[in-house]
Amino acid sequence: MTMGPPGPRGGPTGPGSRAGPAARAYAGSAVTEAPEEAVGSAPDSPTPLPQLRLDDLLDELQSRLDAARGTRDRVHSLLEAVLAVGRDLELTQALRHIVEAAVTLVDAEYGALGVVGEDQRLSQFIPVGISDEQARRIGPLPSGHGILGELIRHPEPLRLDRISDHPTSYGFPANHPPMHSFLGVPIRIRGKVFGNLYLTEKRGGGVFDAEDEAVLSTLAVAAGVAIENARLYAQARLRERWLTASAEVTSSLLSGSSEQQVLDLLVARATEIARADLVVVALPLPETEELEVRIAVGKGASEHSGLILPLKGSFMGAAALTGGPVVSADVQRDPRITVGPPRWAGLGPAVAVPIGTAELGVRGVLMMARSTGSPLFEADESAPLLGFAGQAAVAMELAERRRDSEQVALLKERDRIARDLHDLAIQRLFATGMTLQGAMRFIEHPEATDRVLRAIDDLDETAKTIRSTIFGLRARESGPAVAGLRAAVAAVVDRAAEVLGFAPALRTAGLLDAAVPKEVADEAVAVLQEALSNAARHAGASAVEVVVEAGDHLTVTVRDNGVGLPSGGRRSGLANLAERAAGLGGTFEATAPEGGGTRLVWRVPLPAD
Repeated sequence: MTMGPPGPRGGPTGPGSRAGPAARAYAGSAVTEAPEEAVGSAPDSPTPLPQLRLDDLLDELQSRLDAARGTRDRVHSLLEAVLAVGRDLELTQALRHIVEAAVTLVDAEYGALGVVGEDQRLSQFIPVGISDEQARRIGPLPSGHGILGELIRHPEPLRLDRISDHPTSYGFPANHPPMHSFLGVPIRIRGKVFGNLYLTEKRGGGVFDAEDEAVLSTLAVAAGVAIENARLYAQARLRERWLTASAEVTSSLLSGSSEQQVLDLLVARATEIARADLVVVALPLPETEELEVRIAVGKGASEHSGLILPLKGSFMGAAALTGGPVVSADVQRDPRITVGPPRWAGLGPAVAVPIGTAELGVRGVLMMARSTGSPLFEADESAPLLGFAGQAAVAMELAERRRDSEQVALLKERDRIARDLHDLAIQRLFATGMTLQGAMRFIEHPEATDRVLRAIDDLDETAKTIRSTIFGLRARESGPAVAGLRAAVAAVVDRAAEVLGFAPALRTAGLLDAAVPKEVADEAVAVLQEALSNAARHAGASAVEVVVEAGDHLTVTVRDNGVGLPSGGRRSGLANLAERAAGLGGTFEATAPEGGGTRLVWRVPLPAD
């Protein structure tokens, strides 16, 4: 059996040696590194220590310890980030904290979270690492093109050493900071992609590795849970606010508020809760396929106010026809809008919901819009909005029923007054007149006779006036009595109350139904409609008084306490009233009385008996 060369201490080093691995490595190293003439030298000759192999082992061990320590620290950081994002209940704050945690975990210069909207574009983009001044210089935030769009189209982790090498990359806008390395992962909620995390520019000029991708993917899972919690919390808060608003509408209704007051409250609460920049309410015109804009508040409201829009070809008409919410990501370019003047400048996301229920039908349409670049109206917002609008429809229906009940009570009271006037007042006037006529033969003084005759004529005229009043009190909205001027005037004033938001004061005098010819009465009704319409559209008044008198002339006076006539003294719309007066040989004047407001007087002669 051949022995190996002697060991450092003269012991054997062959296969049967009990020396450990370190000793064998030591011996092997000594034999390998010793010069040839050293072999077989005396035991006390100096031999170089095998430091090189041992240093390598120690370096490897230190490297692995450092890696383990780094992994431990990274896991701790990941757990801290998961706990941090899980504590947020406000959605916007949660999204920003997620991005900040991602930037820290993978040591990136820049990060962002993009929320994917219903149109598969970025509805929100929350950047981190770019100052407000830099963002202003760069311009509009991205909407989902290039690399960002690639992750939307293919929601899988994407890692790039250089962004410019990817085929969908098309560069950066002016003033954009340089970015090279890229890492993106999707955020899913219940299997559906909510958005994406984008990280760029690894610090130190390096690239993102597989470990960075694994850490970021783990954070994305936790972020999905945190976002879902924040959304559920936001939905609960939103429902609570809509329920509170609905209760306020109901309370307003029970306290006797008018339909206009209910609509004003509807607009105020919708604007506040939905954070809308424009709110419009349109009501259907009777026996037509059109909507009339009754209320417009917010951005560009003047361009919407008073519009008459068809059901087909308008955004609000689409909601009325479908009976459900209609949502647009960009109302300026919505294909459903084909009629009407340009009126959407500066507006983007919009939603329209019908005011109505399955039982009541569509009573109107509520439309809200936000400025360009604002978040879309998501389904979470549209659902409670539809319920709120339905509550408003019930309120409007009950208000209408209450008005009908009050109208019936008013008509019954008018009938009672008419009976009392006919059965008591007129009979007494006739009796008094006959008594005076019988007493004429006992009066000898000529002057006394003239006075008694004038008194009899006055009684006869008074009886005629009372008969005309009785006729007006018994007038209805159907039947032959509609031709009476008094009833027509009352109907015009009642309709104007819906537009004005309050009931104008009405006073009539003279034989309106007996002394005014039909053609003059028709002109007077048209004049009154135009005057009240002007007061509703332009005056901004809180009180309007209407006086219609018949004597030698028919005089229609409308006075309001609004803003008064514009500089120049006349509105162009009043020229029509002057022409109507001139056509009947009468006059028209518009003045600004003391105390403010406007006073319109339309006066035409009446034919003699």
